[in-house]
Amino acid sequence: MQQVRILRRAAFLALSLLSACAASDPSAGGARSDRFIPTGVAGDFLAGRFALAEGDPNTAATDLLRAVAASPHDQELILQAFIACLDAGRPEAVQLARQLPDSQVAQLVLANASAKAGNWTDAERRFRAMAHQGLTQLLQPLLIAWAQQAEGRTGAALATLQPSIDSQRFRGIFALHGAMIADLGNKPEEAGRLYKISQSELPEPSLRLAQILASWQVRSGQRGSVEHTFAVLQTAAPDISIAMRALAANAATRPVARPADGVAEAYFTLAAALRAQDAGDFAMIMIRLALDMRPNFAAARLLAADILQSQHHPELALQMLAPIPANDVLDGVVRLRRAALTAQAGRDSEAMQALKRVVADYPDSPLPDIQLGDLLRAKKRYPEAIVAYNQAIARIPHPEHADWVVFYDRGIALERDHQWHKAEADFNRALQLAPDQPFVLNYLGYSWADMGHNLSRARSMIEKAAQRRPNDGAITDSLGWVMFRQGEIDEAVKTLERAAELEPEDATINGHLGDAYWAAGRKIEAQYQWRRALTLNPGADDAAKLEAKLNPSPTRGPVVSDQ
Repeated sequence: MQQVRILRRAAFLALSLLSACAASDPSAGGARSDRFIPTGVAGDFLAGRFALAEGDPNTAATDLLRAVAASPHDQELILQAFIACLDAGRPEAVQLARQLPDSQVAQLVLANASAKAGNWTDAERRFRAMAHQGLTQLLQPLLIAWAQQAEGRTGAALATLQPSIDSQRFRGIFALHGAMIADLGNKPEEAGRLYKISQSELPEPSLRLAQILASWQVRSGQRGSVEHTFAVLQTAAPDISIAMRALAANAATRPVARPADGVAEAYFTLAAALRAQDAGDFAMIMIRLALDMRPNFAAARLLAADILQSQHHPELALQMLAPIPANDVLDGVVRLRRAALTAQAGRDSEAMQALKRVVADYPDSPLPDIQLGDLLRAKKRYPEAIVAYNQAIARIPHPEHADWVVFYDRGIALERDHQWHKAEADFNRALQLAPDQPFVLNYLGYSWADMGHNLSRARSMIEKAAQRRPNDGAITDSLGWVMFRQGEIDEAVKTLERAAELEPEDATINGHLGDAYWAAGRKIEAQYQWRRALTLNPGADDAAKLEAKLNPSPTRGPVVSDQ
């Protein structure tokens, strides 16, 4: 808990250090006006802010640099242009940084420039000049230590980190960097001691930690430990499994082979921490600093792509991944990510062809076929999706807990393809692998309830799912629907009203609530909910059912039991 509070305070400090990032808010002057479009400095300034809001830092940098050229002493303009140039990876960031003596990020850019020029003494001086608070409590000791190591002062570097290793704040991170420094400085006993501390203090496995530990374990003759390290990683992060063979084959390679890589690693460490706190904008600044020192840093590029994807900028994410070469150990992971981003950008055919190539290049991995199946299922090409899932499952000789999802996904495709008995078998297989998985419990329970089958068991399963995800609108809807099917109309109404509060824009939920209102005798409210459901883009079949309820035949009246 203490580390979480520290990270939150660090994110708040970042707001003050990087105030120019407010330009990413389109409400802060970035919107264009049809009546009045300023020209000159004001126009370039607003255009730059708008480009930042649209996720186009390169255009923003061009506009803001033009504004700075016209008003060269405006510190706010310089700061805005600096952040845009840094975000775009443009060299002008260094020149602008020299005009921002009060910006810690600008000083980091200048320190990077000194380090890349081989002037580690100046880099260390700049690192030391940073205020030791907020973000820099984590970052400053790491950067100073790596600058000292670059000058061959391994003992001094370890002494710099020792107070932080002795404290309880991020002890594992400091120990890990100390271990890498001792490793590079040919102090194997000290390196081994510090690697052990980092391993015990950082129990949650991550790709980067696994790469670093495995490299040390291979080089120090701990082959059994290497297998365990990668096995733990694969269990925790199944999506990495496609790269496991390459990771194992290249385990002896040092992930951090020189001090400049260590500086990049320090920035990456902070970026990952900020990303975990949903501070994506500030994490991107740290990633840019990392890539400035180490352009081929694949893990940093993947993290940046993840942030850009979450911000709905798939093309920028693809540009971020473009420099990663095909011989990188993470090639399989990168190619799957590129395919997902290509699909997000609306180029489905291109994404499918890319995935088929990954299938051919990684014939032992089920992941490309799973991703292909997901894409085909999203396009409602259910027979083709089933084929892809079949191929994926054929590549899993002994399904384990993490493999529940592929059976669940195939079950959905089979159900949508009107192959219920096969779908039901897949849902049950998924539950064998993951008995408490709320999505599977809900899907199977809801399907039974919708068909009027196994209502008691369906309700038990949905209630179990709701206990695990009490604020999930779809699961709450399923619970209300099975109550409706069991004739508990009053309870169904209450539960479905809550589902509609949780997911007010869902056509199915609003339709179900209308059915419950009708059964409760609340005819006007029922008709209102059905009309509302029609405005929420229901599927063709559901839309026809809603229309039939609103315009029933004179002899039958609305039929609400087959929604």
